[in-house]
Amino acid sequence: MLIFWEKRLVFLATPKTGSTAIEMALEPLASVSLQRPEALKHTGIAGYHRHLGPWLTEQTGEAFTTVALMREPLDWLRSWYRFKLRDDSEDPAHPMRGVSFADFARRYVAPGGRAALGIGSQAEFLADGQKRTDRIFRYERIDAFIDFLETRLDCMIELPRINVPPSVDVRLTPEDEASLRDAMAEDLALYNSLRD
Repeated sequence: MLIFWEKRLVFLATPKTGSTAIEMALEPLASVSLQRPEALKHTGIAGYHRHLGPWLTEQTGEAFTTVALMREPLDWLRSWYRFKLRDDSEDPAHPMRGVSFADFARRYVAPGGRAALGIGSQAEFLADGQKRTDRIFRYERIDAFIDFLETRLDCMIELPRINVPPSVDVRLTPEDEASLRDAMAEDLALYNSLRD
């Protein structure tokens, strides 16, 4: 999470949407950078409205604009899979050994699967009932997000290329994809509501 005090802007770091690269590029411009622990770095809109937003408003007398990226939901889960495969190389227990993306997707949609995998949903991160992140940009249109930031922060931004995941097979059968789309209906509805 990055807070731009003078600009009254807060960047919420949605997991698996290039947030680390954005934070690396913008940290020198931010008044506050919350990158550790992960729970603070990836504070969602519910936590922001419950804790930080009221405090910022109390201190400044103004509401801050919240902004974030959202990735196409199935692609987002593919990114999580690649990330967990990469992290697995450092884990001696190798919990991802032999796990295909189809297996991973089935685990995600199973009851309690999100919690077991340590993965929530983008809809939960970006929307809390009627309180939604003010500006949500599609990850696939990151150029529009960068244009917004350059205008709002009055600077040129160049994102570094980091955390590039390994190339792996992430295909699904039509049945598995339908099941996954069903389970991610809330995320898909939010994503489809975003303007280009």
